[in-house]
Amino acid sequence: MATKRLFLDVHILQTVPPSCVNRDDTGSPKTAVYGGVKRARVSSQAWKRVTREAFRKGVEEGILDENYFGYLTKRKEELVASYITRDIDKVVAAQDILKAATAGTDALFFLSPAQAKALAALVDAGNFDINDAKEEPAKAEKKKLTKAEQKKLDQAEDTSKKEAAEAALKSAPSVDIALFGRMVANNSKLNVDASCQVAHAISTHKVENEYDYFTAKEDFPEEDKTDAGAAHIGTSEFNSSTLYRYATIALHDFEKQLGGEEGTITLADATKAFLQAFIRSMPKGSINSYANYTSPNYVMITLRSDTPVNLVGAFEKPVKASREDGGYMANSIVALKDKETKVYDNWYKAPDKDKKFVVCEDGKDGEGGKDGSLDEVIDKIGEAIKECFEDKKG
Repeated sequence: MATKRLFLDVHILQTVPPSCVNRDDTGSPKTAVYGGVKRARVSSQAWKRVTREAFRKGVEEGILDENYFGYLTKRKEELVASYITRDIDKVVAAQDILKAATAGTDALFFLSPAQAKALAALVDAGNFDINDAKEEPAKAEKKKLTKAEQKKLDQAEDTSKKEAAEAALKSAPSVDIALFGRMVANNSKLNVDASCQVAHAISTHKVENEYDYFTAKEDFPEEDKTDAGAAHIGTSEFNSSTLYRYATIALHDFEKQLGGEEGTITLADATKAFLQAFIRSMPKGSINSYANYTSPNYVMITLRSDTPVNLVGAFEKPVKASREDGGYMANSIVALKDKETKVYDNWYKAPDKDKKFVVCEDGKDGEGGKDGSLDEVIDKIGEAIKECFEDKKG
Protein backbone atom coordinates (compact mmCIF):
# COMPACT_ATOMS: atom_id res chain seq x y z
CA MET A 1 0.00 0.00 0.00
CA ALA A 2 1.33 3.42 -0.96
CA THR A 3 2.48 5.66 1.87
CA LYS A 4 0.54 8.95 1.87
CA ARG A 5 2.07 10.40 5.02
CA LEU A 6 5.27 9.61 6.86
CA PHE A 7 6.57 11.13 10.08
CA LEU A 8 10.06 10.67 11.46
CA ASP A 9 10.24 10.91 15.27
CA VAL A 10 13.57 11.33 17.09
CA HIS A 11 13.78 10.59 20.83
CA ILE A 12 17.07 11.24 22.64
CA LEU A 13 18.23 10.81 26.23
CA GLN A 14 21.45 12.65 26.96
CA THR A 15 23.31 13.39 30.18
CA VAL A 16 24.87 16.84 30.47
CA PRO A 17 27.38 17.61 33.27
CA PRO A 18 27.60 20.92 35.18
CA SER A 19 26.91 23.52 32.48
CA CYS A 20 24.88 26.50 31.38
CA VAL A 21 23.83 25.20 27.97
CA ASN A 22 21.12 27.79 27.29
CA ARG A 23 20.88 31.05 29.28
CA ASP A 24 17.93 33.33 29.97
CA ASP A 25 18.07 37.14 30.00
CA THR A 26 19.67 37.16 33.47
CA GLY A 27 22.41 34.66 32.55
CA SER A 28 20.81 31.80 34.46
CA PRO A 29 20.30 28.36 32.88
CA LYS A 30 16.82 28.14 31.40
CA THR A 31 14.35 26.06 33.39
CA ALA A 32 10.69 25.02 33.25
CA VAL A 33 8.18 23.59 35.70
CA TYR A 34 6.84 20.23 34.56
CA GLY A 35 5.11 17.66 36.73
CA GLY A 36 5.15 20.19 39.55
CA VAL A 37 8.93 20.45 39.81
CA LYS A 38 11.67 22.55 38.25
CA ARG A 39 13.43 21.03 35.22
CA ALA A 40 16.52 22.02 33.30
CA ARG A 41 15.48 23.30 29.85
CA VAL A 42 17.17 23.95 26.53
CA SER A 43 15.07 25.88 24.02
CA SER A 44 14.20 24.47 20.62
CA GLN A 45 15.76 27.55 19.00
CA ALA A 46 19.12 26.82 20.65
CA TRP A 47 19.20 23.29 19.26
CA LYS A 48 17.98 24.34 15.80
CA ARG A 49 20.73 26.94 15.69
CA VAL A 50 23.53 24.46 16.39
CA THR A 51 21.96 21.99 13.96
CA ARG A 52 22.26 24.64 11.25
CA GLU A 53 25.83 25.37 12.39
CA ALA A 54 26.60 21.67 11.93
CA PHE A 55 25.24 21.92 8.39
CA ARG A 56 27.57 24.86 7.74
CA LYS A 57 30.54 22.96 9.17
CA GLY A 58 29.72 20.09 6.82
CA VAL A 59 29.79 22.53 3.92
CA GLU A 60 33.15 23.95 5.03
CA GLU A 61 34.60 20.45 5.29
CA GLY A 62 33.34 19.56 1.82
CA ILE A 63 30.97 16.89 3.14
CA LEU A 64 27.79 18.77 2.16
CA ASP A 65 26.98 20.89 -0.90
CA GLU A 66 26.83 24.61 -0.03
CA ASN A 67 23.84 25.09 -2.34
CA TYR A 68 21.63 22.98 -0.07
CA PHE A 69 22.01 25.08 3.10
CA GLY A 70 20.84 28.64 3.62
CA TYR A 71 21.74 31.84 5.45
CA LEU A 72 19.69 33.54 8.15
CA THR A 73 21.07 37.04 7.69
CA LYS A 74 20.53 40.78 7.74
CA ARG A 75 23.20 41.07 5.02
CA LYS A 76 21.01 39.59 2.31
CA GLU A 77 21.87 42.39 -0.13
CA GLU A 78 25.56 41.52 0.10
CA LEU A 79 24.77 37.83 -0.38
CA VAL A 80 22.77 38.51 -3.55
CA ALA A 81 25.38 41.02 -4.75
CA SER A 82 28.10 38.37 -4.47
CA TYR A 83 26.43 36.45 -7.33
CA ILE A 84 25.81 39.44 -9.67
CA THR A 85 28.31 39.55 -12.54
CA ARG A 86 27.31 42.79 -14.33
CA ASP A 87 29.60 45.80 -13.98
CA ILE A 88 27.20 47.85 -11.87
CA ASP A 89 26.71 48.85 -8.26
CA LYS A 90 25.90 45.32 -7.20
CA VAL A 91 24.73 46.10 -3.65
CA VAL A 92 22.33 48.80 -4.89
CA ALA A 93 20.97 46.41 -7.50
CA ALA A 94 20.48 43.73 -4.85
CA GLN A 95 18.72 46.22 -2.57
CA ASP A 96 16.33 47.14 -5.39
CA ILE A 97 15.32 43.62 -6.29
CA LEU A 98 14.95 42.51 -2.65
CA LYS A 99 12.90 45.60 -1.85
CA ALA A 100 10.48 44.73 -4.65
CA ALA A 101 9.74 41.39 -3.00
CA THR A 102 10.09 42.05 0.73
CA ALA A 103 9.27 45.77 1.09
CA GLY A 104 12.83 46.35 2.25
CA THR A 105 12.58 44.55 5.59
CA ASP A 106 15.57 45.02 7.91
CA ALA A 107 14.80 41.85 9.85
CA LEU A 108 16.78 38.64 9.65
CA PHE A 109 15.92 36.92 6.39
CA PHE A 110 16.28 33.22 5.53
CA LEU A 111 17.76 32.93 2.04
CA SER A 112 19.10 29.92 0.15
CA PRO A 113 22.11 30.22 -2.18
CA ALA A 114 19.91 29.10 -5.07
CA GLN A 115 17.42 31.89 -4.34
CA ALA A 116 20.22 34.46 -4.11
CA LYS A 117 21.55 33.24 -7.46
CA ALA A 118 18.07 33.42 -9.00
CA LEU A 119 17.74 37.07 -7.93
CA ALA A 120 21.21 37.83 -9.26
CA ALA A 121 20.32 36.17 -12.56
CA LEU A 122 17.35 38.55 -12.96
CA VAL A 123 19.71 41.48 -12.55
CA ASP A 124 22.34 40.03 -14.90
CA ALA A 125 19.73 39.31 -17.57
CA GLY A 126 18.52 42.91 -17.48
CA ASN A 127 15.04 41.78 -16.47
CA PHE A 128 15.06 44.15 -13.54
CA ASP A 129 15.70 47.91 -13.59
CA ILE A 130 18.78 48.83 -11.63
CA ASN A 131 18.09 51.72 -9.25
CA ASP A 132 15.40 52.98 -11.65
CA ALA A 133 18.05 53.65 -14.31
CA LYS A 134 16.23 53.03 -17.60
CA GLU A 135 17.47 53.16 -21.15
CA GLU A 136 17.13 56.60 -22.76
CA PRO A 137 14.98 55.36 -25.72
CA ALA A 138 12.52 53.82 -23.26
CA LYS A 139 12.37 57.08 -21.30
CA ALA A 140 11.69 59.04 -24.47
CA GLU A 141 8.86 56.74 -25.49
CA LYS A 142 7.33 56.96 -22.05
CA LYS A 143 7.27 60.76 -22.17
CA LYS A 144 4.88 60.55 -25.13
CA LEU A 145 2.27 58.94 -22.85
CA THR A 146 -0.24 60.81 -20.75
CA LYS A 147 0.37 60.96 -16.99
CA ALA A 148 -2.40 58.42 -16.45
CA GLU A 149 -0.85 56.09 -19.01
CA GLN A 150 2.61 56.55 -17.48
CA LYS A 151 1.23 55.73 -14.03
CA LYS A 152 -0.47 52.61 -15.37
CA LEU A 153 2.75 51.53 -17.09
CA ASP A 154 4.77 52.13 -13.91
CA GLN A 155 2.31 50.01 -11.90
CA ALA A 156 2.53 47.22 -14.47
CA GLU A 157 6.33 47.36 -14.38
CA ASP A 158 6.37 47.31 -10.58
CA THR A 159 3.99 44.32 -10.52
CA SER A 160 6.12 42.48 -13.05
CA LYS A 161 9.31 43.13 -11.05
CA LYS A 162 7.64 42.12 -7.80
CA GLU A 163 6.34 38.86 -9.26
CA ALA A 164 9.73 38.04 -10.77
CA ALA A 165 11.50 38.69 -7.47
CA GLU A 166 8.91 36.71 -5.51
CA ALA A 167 9.24 33.77 -7.89
CA ALA A 168 13.02 33.77 -7.37
CA LEU A 169 12.60 33.83 -3.58
CA LYS A 170 10.10 30.97 -3.64
CA SER A 171 12.26 28.71 -5.81
CA ALA A 172 14.68 26.08 -4.52
CA PRO A 173 14.51 26.46 -0.73
CA SER A 174 17.53 25.12 1.14
CA VAL A 175 17.30 22.09 3.43
CA ASP A 176 17.22 24.25 6.57
CA ILE A 177 14.50 26.55 5.18
CA ALA A 178 12.41 23.50 4.30
CA LEU A 179 13.00 22.05 7.76
CA PHE A 180 12.56 25.11 9.97
CA GLY A 181 10.42 27.38 7.79
CA ARG A 182 10.59 31.07 6.93
CA MET A 183 8.35 33.92 8.04
CA VAL A 184 8.36 37.23 6.13
CA ALA A 185 6.16 39.77 7.90
CA ASN A 186 6.01 42.13 4.91
CA ASN A 187 5.10 39.51 2.33
CA SER A 188 3.30 36.35 3.42
CA LYS A 189 3.71 34.91 -0.10
CA LEU A 190 7.32 34.24 0.80
CA ASN A 191 6.49 32.30 3.97
CA VAL A 192 7.58 28.67 4.11
CA ASP A 193 5.88 26.24 6.49
CA ALA A 194 8.32 24.26 8.62
CA SER A 195 8.32 20.51 8.00
CA CYS A 196 10.28 19.92 11.23
CA GLN A 197 9.23 20.62 14.80
CA VAL A 198 11.71 20.58 17.70
CA ALA A 199 10.60 20.39 21.33
CA HIS A 200 12.28 22.20 24.20
CA ALA A 201 14.57 19.67 25.82
CA ILE A 202 13.84 19.16 29.53
CA SER A 203 15.43 17.13 32.28
CA THR A 204 13.78 13.85 33.15
CA HIS A 205 14.16 14.72 36.84
CA LYS A 206 14.01 17.62 39.28
CA VAL A 207 16.92 20.09 39.23
CA GLU A 208 18.15 22.91 41.41
CA ASN A 209 20.51 25.48 39.93
CA GLU A 210 23.87 25.89 41.66
CA TYR A 211 26.38 28.75 41.78
CA ASP A 212 30.07 28.73 40.99
CA TYR A 213 31.98 31.35 43.01
CA PHE A 214 35.16 32.30 41.19
CA THR A 215 38.06 34.73 41.55
CA ALA A 216 40.78 35.99 39.24
CA LYS A 217 44.28 37.11 40.25
CA GLU A 218 46.28 40.01 38.80
CA ASP A 219 49.08 38.73 36.54
CA PHE A 220 50.93 42.06 36.31
CA PRO A 221 50.86 43.62 39.78
CA GLU A 222 52.18 47.07 40.60
CA GLU A 223 55.79 47.19 41.70
CA ASP A 224 56.36 46.77 45.43
CA LYS A 225 52.80 45.58 46.00
CA THR A 226 51.87 42.05 46.90
CA ASP A 227 48.31 42.07 45.42
CA ALA A 228 47.38 39.30 47.82
CA GLY A 229 43.65 39.63 47.16
CA ALA A 230 41.60 38.79 44.09
CA ALA A 231 41.45 41.28 41.23
CA HIS A 232 38.00 40.06 40.25
CA ILE A 233 35.24 38.14 42.01
CA GLY A 234 32.07 36.75 40.46
CA THR A 235 29.53 33.96 40.35
CA SER A 236 28.05 31.92 37.52
CA GLU A 237 24.93 29.77 37.67
CA PHE A 238 24.82 26.19 36.36
CA ASN A 239 23.06 22.86 36.63
CA SER A 240 23.48 19.28 35.43
CA SER A 241 20.81 16.99 34.04
CA THR A 242 19.69 14.04 31.99
CA LEU A 243 17.73 15.59 29.12
CA TYR A 244 14.91 14.22 27.01
CA ARG A 245 15.13 15.67 23.48
CA TYR A 246 12.49 15.24 20.79
CA ALA A 247 12.04 16.33 17.18
CA THR A 248 9.74 15.25 14.36
CA ILE A 249 9.74 15.74 10.59
CA ALA A 250 6.68 15.44 8.36
CA LEU A 251 8.63 13.74 5.58
CA HIS A 252 5.80 14.09 3.05
CA ASP A 253 5.89 17.89 3.55
CA PHE A 254 9.69 17.93 3.60
CA GLU A 255 9.72 16.19 0.21
CA LYS A 256 7.39 18.82 -1.26
CA GLN A 257 9.43 21.69 0.17
CA LEU A 258 12.66 20.32 -1.31
CA GLY A 259 11.01 20.19 -4.72
CA GLY A 260 12.60 16.95 -5.92
CA GLU A 261 14.01 18.61 -9.05
CA GLU A 262 16.98 17.11 -10.87
CA GLY A 263 20.25 18.20 -9.30
CA THR A 264 18.73 18.92 -5.88
CA ILE A 265 19.36 16.95 -2.71
CA THR A 266 17.17 13.88 -2.22
CA LEU A 267 14.74 13.51 0.67
CA ALA A 268 16.73 10.60 2.09
CA ASP A 269 20.05 12.48 1.99
CA ALA A 270 18.52 15.64 3.46
CA THR A 271 16.99 13.64 6.31
CA LYS A 272 20.27 11.87 6.98
CA ALA A 273 22.06 15.24 7.12
CA PHE A 274 19.51 16.48 9.66
CA LEU A 275 19.85 13.38 11.85
CA GLN A 276 23.64 13.59 11.90
CA ALA A 277 23.55 17.29 12.78
CA PHE A 278 20.70 17.28 15.30
CA ILE A 279 21.70 14.18 17.25
CA ARG A 280 25.39 15.05 17.54
CA SER A 281 25.13 18.81 18.14
CA MET A 282 25.35 20.66 21.46
CA PRO A 283 24.38 24.31 22.14
CA LYS A 284 27.42 26.36 23.08
CA GLY A 285 26.23 28.46 26.04
CA SER A 286 29.21 28.93 28.43
CA ILE A 287 30.98 26.12 26.60
CA ASN A 288 34.43 27.57 27.41
CA SER A 289 33.66 27.41 31.12
CA TYR A 290 32.19 23.90 31.22
CA ALA A 291 33.34 22.00 28.10
CA ASN A 292 30.09 20.01 28.25
CA TYR A 293 30.59 18.10 25.01
CA THR A 294 28.65 14.90 25.67
CA SER A 295 27.17 12.32 23.35
CA PRO A 296 23.63 10.93 23.58
CA ASN A 297 23.19 7.85 25.76
CA TYR A 298 20.06 6.54 24.08
CA VAL A 299 18.51 7.36 20.68
CA MET A 300 15.26 5.95 19.29
CA ILE A 301 14.05 6.89 15.81
CA THR A 302 10.74 5.76 14.35
CA LEU A 303 8.96 6.15 11.03
CA ARG A 304 5.19 6.47 11.45
CA SER A 305 2.35 6.89 8.97
CA ASP A 306 -0.28 8.13 11.46
CA THR A 307 0.94 10.99 13.67
CA PRO A 308 4.01 12.28 15.52
CA VAL A 309 4.24 10.95 19.10
CA ASN A 310 6.16 12.91 21.74
CA LEU A 311 6.93 10.63 24.71
CA VAL A 312 7.78 13.39 27.20
CA GLY A 313 4.88 12.16 29.35
CA ALA A 314 7.26 9.43 30.51
CA PHE A 315 8.83 12.06 32.74
CA GLU A 316 5.78 13.94 34.03
CA LYS A 317 6.56 12.06 37.23
CA PRO A 318 10.18 13.03 37.88
CA VAL A 319 12.64 10.15 37.55
CA LYS A 320 14.49 9.16 40.72
CA ALA A 321 18.17 8.27 40.73
CA SER A 322 18.88 4.57 40.44
CA ARG A 323 19.59 2.82 43.73
CA GLU A 324 22.21 0.69 42.00
CA ASP A 325 24.39 3.32 40.35
CA GLY A 326 22.93 6.61 41.57
CA GLY A 327 22.46 8.00 38.07
CA TYR A 328 19.27 9.06 36.26
CA MET A 329 19.94 7.52 32.86
CA ALA A 330 19.00 3.89 33.59
CA ASN A 331 15.65 4.81 35.12
CA SER A 332 15.01 7.38 32.37
CA ILE A 333 15.38 4.65 29.74
CA VAL A 334 13.02 2.40 31.70
CA ALA A 335 10.46 5.22 32.02
CA LEU A 336 10.68 6.01 28.30
CA LYS A 337 10.20 2.37 27.30
CA ASP A 338 7.29 2.01 29.70
CA LYS A 339 5.58 5.11 28.31
CA GLU A 340 6.14 3.89 24.77
CA THR A 341 4.43 0.59 25.56
CA LYS A 342 1.44 2.33 27.17
CA VAL A 343 1.05 4.74 24.25
CA TYR A 344 1.05 1.88 21.74
CA ASP A 345 -1.30 -0.24 23.85
CA ASN A 346 -3.86 2.52 24.32
CA TRP A 347 -3.57 5.32 21.79
CA TYR A 348 -1.54 4.75 18.65
CA LYS A 349 -0.34 1.88 16.52
CA ALA A 350 3.25 0.82 17.13
CA PRO A 351 5.63 1.41 14.21
CA ASP A 352 6.57 -1.65 12.19
CA LYS A 353 9.69 -3.41 13.45
CA ASP A 354 11.62 -2.36 10.36
CA LYS A 355 10.59 1.27 10.98
CA LYS A 356 12.05 1.56 14.48
CA PHE A 357 15.76 2.05 15.14
CA VAL A 358 17.70 2.26 18.41
CA VAL A 359 21.25 3.27 19.31
CA CYS A 360 22.34 2.92 22.93
CA GLU A 361 25.64 2.75 24.76
CA ASP A 362 25.09 -0.46 26.73
CA GLY A 363 24.09 -2.48 23.67
CA LYS A 364 20.55 -3.19 24.76
CA ASP A 365 17.25 -1.36 24.58
CA GLY A 366 14.98 -3.74 26.47
CA GLU A 367 14.06 -5.60 23.28
CA GLY A 368 17.09 -7.75 22.74
CA GLY A 369 19.74 -5.39 21.40
CA LYS A 370 20.49 -2.25 19.47
CA ASP A 371 20.41 -1.67 15.71
CA GLY A 372 24.02 -0.61 15.20
CA SER A 373 26.09 2.54 15.53
CA LEU A 374 24.50 5.92 14.79
CA ASP A 375 26.04 6.02 11.31
CA GLU A 376 24.73 2.52 10.55
CA VAL A 377 21.25 3.37 11.81
CA ILE A 378 21.09 6.62 9.82
CA ASP A 379 22.00 4.70 6.67
CA LYS A 380 19.21 2.20 7.40
CA ILE A 381 16.75 5.06 7.87
CA GLY A 382 17.80 6.55 4.55
CA GLU A 383 17.08 3.26 2.81
CA ALA A 384 13.73 2.92 4.60
CA ILE A 385 12.71 6.42 3.47
CA LYS A 386 13.65 5.61 -0.12
CA GLU A 387 11.53 2.46 0.00
CA CYS A 388 8.54 4.27 1.49
CA PHE A 389 8.53 7.04 -1.08
CA GLU A 390 9.31 4.79 -4.03
CA ASP A 391 6.25 2.78 -2.96
CA LYS A 392 4.26 6.02 -2.76
CA LYS A 393 5.26 6.99 -6.29
CA GLY A 394 4.51 3.52 -7.54
